Amino acid sequence: MRNAQPSAPGEYFQGGADRTATTAIVTSGGKQYKVEEGSVIYIDKVEKQPEDSISFDVLMVIDGENTRIGNPTVAGARVEGKVVAQVKGEKILVGKYKSKKNFDRKTGHRQSYTKVEITAIVG
Repeated sequence: MRNAQPSAPGEYFQGGADRTATTAIVTSGGKQYKVEEGSVIYIDKVEKQPEDSISFDVLMVIDGENTRIGNPTVAGARVEGKVVAQVKGEKILVGKYKSKKNFDRKTGHRQSYTKVEITAIVG
């Protein structure tokens, strides 16, 4: 599956330009993501099947002019999503080389991700 992982950092957030929509900052796997309802994010792999639901810890909620910041999370707020697929990222090549020793080795790595569509921001 080519281009399963976003190639540019801006592609992680695929929300619209509507500034009146509710936006939230959520955390998963030690990373933070800015999400809106209907946006798609790629998080570190979680053991869930496609069409399963998933919820996130909410660090901040921006609703028009109102901003609520959690300590560490916002009380009563939650973000719900739906697992779309389990995908792999682009292959990263790692090379080792030692001069004058006839040592040259190349290995690859593909990171596993879970593609999640945000279905609701509550609270």
